Amino acid sequence: MNHEVIEKKLPLMILLITIVISFGALVEIIPLFFLKSTTEPVEGLKPLTALQLEGRDIYIREGCHVCHTQMIRPFRAETERYGHYSVAGESVYDHPFLWGSKRTGPDLARVGGRYSDAWHRAHLYNPRDVVPESNMPAFPWLFSQKLDGKDTAAKMKALRAVGVPYTDEQIETARQEVAGKYEIEALVAYLQQLGTVIKNKR
Repeated sequence: MNHEVIEKKLPLMILLITIVISFGALVEIIPLFFLKSTTEPVEGLKPLTALQLEGRDIYIREGCHVCHTQMIRPFRAETERYGHYSVAGESVYDHPFLWGSKRTGPDLARVGGRYSDAWHRAHLYNPRDVVPESNMPAFPWLFSQKLDGKDTAAKMKALRAVGVPYTDEQIETARQEVAGKYEIEALVAYLQQLGTVIKNKR
């Protein structure tokens, strides 16, 4: 079969392209399901606490993941700025993943412990108070809105169903751990644990 025949018959060309792409995808993706480095948690990885889990949901709700990736690529320019490159085993408990490829703001994969809680609070209340050139929006409502925790246990049960190892005790105490806390507390708790399992190598 020569190229001229294929190029003149569009349905045949579409079929052959689909077969080639499907085969390539299978060759690239299927082996990853059998690599321990992509399916098993890194040493020391623990599920998010109830407060951190609520903070992650606030992070997603406010669109933080749209401007900030959580994926440091294994290139010198990135590892020198952000720290050790991201590995799959750090994210096995993340549902959904927040890796991304677009950076309007800096990558946050290793932001945990890099700044104080007070810095994060000031930055989220008005980013320009700590980074004058920032174009990040302010989030003052996080300082007045409180969590009630009524759905936290249900979230943890759902995550346990997909492989996150929450214990019965963690689920039972989830509501009281977060009820009455301000949203800013939850978000800062989430940010402060990012990337701390693999220490920064700068």
